[in-house]
Amino acid sequence: MTAERHSGARHVLARLLQAGNGVLRCEPAWVARDFLPPGRRLGLPEHAYDVGERGGICERWLASTTKADNRVGPPDEGLSHVVGEHGERLLLRDAVAADPVAILGAAYAATHPAGLGRLAKIFDYAYRLPYHIHPPQEFASLVGRNAKDESYHFLPGADLGAHPETFFGVHPWITERAAYDVLLPYLVDWDSDLILRHARAELQVPGEGFHVPSGVLHAPGTALTLELQEDSDVSAMFQALNAGRIVSKDLLFKDVRPRDRAEHGERFPLGFVDWEVNGDPWFYENRHLRPLPVTGADGDGEETWVFYNTGKYAGKRLVVPPGGVHRLREPGVYSVFAWTGTGTYAGHEVRGGEPGLDELVVTFDAATREHEVVNTGGTDLMVFLFFGPGLHTETPSIAGRGVTGPDQATAPIRYNPGPPAKK
Repeated sequence: MTAERHSGARHVLARLLQAGNGVLRCEPAWVARDFLPPGRRLGLPEHAYDVGERGGICERWLASTTKADNRVGPPDEGLSHVVGEHGERLLLRDAVAADPVAILGAAYAATHPAGLGRLAKIFDYAYRLPYHIHPPQEFASLVGRNAKDESYHFLPGADLGAHPETFFGVHPWITERAAYDVLLPYLVDWDSDLILRHARAELQVPGEGFHVPSGVLHAPGTALTLELQEDSDVSAMFQALNAGRIVSKDLLFKDVRPRDRAEHGERFPLGFVDWEVNGDPWFYENRHLRPLPVTGADGDGEETWVFYNTGKYAGKRLVVPPGGVHRLREPGVYSVFAWTGTGTYAGHEVRGGEPGLDELVVTFDAATREHEVVNTGGTDLMVFLFFGPGLHTETPSIAGRGVTGPDQATAPIRYNPGPPAKK
C-alpha cells in the first residue's frame, strides 16, 4: 500500500469507527470456483450464480482479509469491504494495515502482525468436493503461504444437498504398510474417483461439525457449511474424477514449486499427508465438534462453542430468543455473521438471510466493553462469532482416544457424542 493510500484508508477507517462506535459493517464477499457447480443456497438471485469463465458463485467469505487464489477473477475476489452509511467503502485488509491498533488493540497488534489471522466462509456446492489436502506449514512455506487448518459447522435449516457426508483420512491399515504405494497410482493415472475407497465417510449433521488439521485428506459433502480456518487458500486435489468430469491435474500441484514437481512428480504432494492422523482409528472421536456450553454467559441467550479443539482460531454460536437481551464482553476483535432472525448487535441492525445486513466486525474497543445483542423479531436470532489465534484461551479440546494432534487447546473434555440432533 502506498503512503497516500495508507493515509486515505486511515482517515476513512477513523470516520467509520466513530460513526459505528467501534463496529464496522461488511459487504458480502462472493467467491467463484470453476471446478464444481454452485449449490445455489447463498441467497443470490438465480442469474447471479453463473459468472462465465470464473465458474459459479460457490462461496461467501466473511470479514475476510484473504484473497481467493483463483485462476481468473477480479483483483479483490474474497476480500471483504467495510462500508458506511454515506458511501464510504474500504477493503478490510487495507483498514487493518492502515491502523492495526484501532482494530486489533495495541497488545494484539504487536504480537500478531498478520492481522485477524483467520478466515470464515460459507461454502455451497451442488456436488461433493474432490478429495484433497491442505499442505502443513513446512510445505506451505515453500511457496510463501500459510497452512490451512480448518473446521466445519453444518448450518441448520438448509437443504443438505445430494451427498451430505464427508470422506476423511485413510483406512488405518494403509498407515501400517507402504502408504505411498497405495495412493500413488491414483495420482499417476489421474482418471477415476476410486481413491475414495481408501477413506471413511461421516454424516454431516446440522448443528455439528468437524476439526480438520492441515495434512488430513478430506472430501466435504454437500451440506451448506460454515467454515472457520487459518488465513490461507492452499490446497492439493487428490481426486481426478468428480461430478462426472476430470479435474485439472494442475490442481494437484497448485501449491508445489515447479522444481519439486519436476524432480518428484506425484510423490511430492503425498508428502503433505500426516499418515498417523489420517489413519487414526478414533478420527471421529478426536475431530467431531458438537456444541459445548460457554461458561459465564450473561443474559437470555445461549452461547455455545462450535469451533474449538485448536488454538489457531475459535468460534461461538449465540441464540437469543424473541424479546431476549444478551450481554457480551470479549477479549479482542471478532467478526459476526447473523444466520437467522432480526435484532440489534452492539447497536447495529442485523438481519439473518439479508446479505449486507448480516455481517459485522467488532473492533477491540467495542469488543472489550460490554455490548448487547437484542432480538427484535418473532423467531430466534442466531449469530456466529469468529475469533483469531490467541484471543480465547479457554476453548475446549477433545480428550479423545489415540492420536489427538499437537495443536489442541487447554480445558480438555472427555468425548461424549451427546443426544441425537433435533430434527
